[in-house]
Amino acid sequence: MDSSGTLPTLRAPRLRPGDRVRIVAPACPPGREHVARGVEELTAWGLRAEVGEHVFDQWGYMAGRDEDRVADLNSAFRDPGVRAVFAAMGGKGTYRIVDDLDTNALRRDPKPVIGFSDITHLHLALWARCRLACLHGPFPNASDAWCGPGSADAVRRALMTTDPVTLHRDAGQATAAVTVEGTATGVLLGGNLSAIRTETGAGLPSLKGAILFLEHQRGTGLGEVDRALTQLTRAGALDGLHGVALGQFTGFEQDTGDPALGGWGIADILRDRLTRLGVPVLGGLPAGHGAHPPTIPLGTRATIDTAEGTLTVEPAVV
Repeated sequence: MDSSGTLPTLRAPRLRPGDRVRIVAPACPPGREHVARGVEELTAWGLRAEVGEHVFDQWGYMAGRDEDRVADLNSAFRDPGVRAVFAAMGGKGTYRIVDDLDTNALRRDPKPVIGFSDITHLHLALWARCRLACLHGPFPNASDAWCGPGSADAVRRALMTTDPVTLHRDAGQATAAVTVEGTATGVLLGGNLSAIRTETGAGLPSLKGAILFLEHQRGTGLGEVDRALTQLTRAGALDGLHGVALGQFTGFEQDTGDPALGGWGIADILRDRLTRLGVPVLGGLPAGHGAHPPTIPLGTRATIDTAEGTLTVEPAVV
């Protein structure tokens, strides 16, 4: 079923002082001091923050064995007293456990999952299987240099109020140069491009009728973005999109003007792959792997307006 189908979006009640929330680690292991900082921040909001049993485990580069990481998630989903679930970190490994999520528990008792990067795998799986609205937001373990008071307050407002979220185009972002004029409305889905690509053919929900949000952090270079967008196009995953909202594509500054790349930079790749979709594209949103990230609801109705340079999203909580 496409994103505009008849199944309703599941939205959790907004958080209130005294609510319990739990930090889990679906991907890589976080530092203890960082998690302690997250607990301190959440406690300052009046919440009762808990840490999952296996958060500080390590198995290879992951925060414990697959069965233990998913057990922490499902324990939080099944506990009626836990009202929101925070990912401690991204990295690698979430894709290994998404098939074992207890989405029936979330259907009975919806609660938002907050995170980004590798946590996009969770967001996509939870939308595909139970239409849960989640939050693309920072991990509760960051320093002021990366996630200052403004970012922390944006998470708090996204969880504890029912205000819509509006992001404005930042002309200084590399993707700001990518624009296809127009307005579009649809359910906002997406997140990290690598995660979306990985889920192609393995549980990626239909994006028909959606606004697709994309962000990415540089790995091997321009070719990785080209391959990901080409794979999504060839697989038909982008058919029926209503629009595209582009966040940050960090680390690609070194490519711009490189003669070996024919003078292309990240904006050229995105423009070449996305303009042929024939839908409005809004670039330049300051959301992704950069410093001081905003928090964006996923799974709720959104509108992009390229003339105004805005993405406006309905809240993930009620």
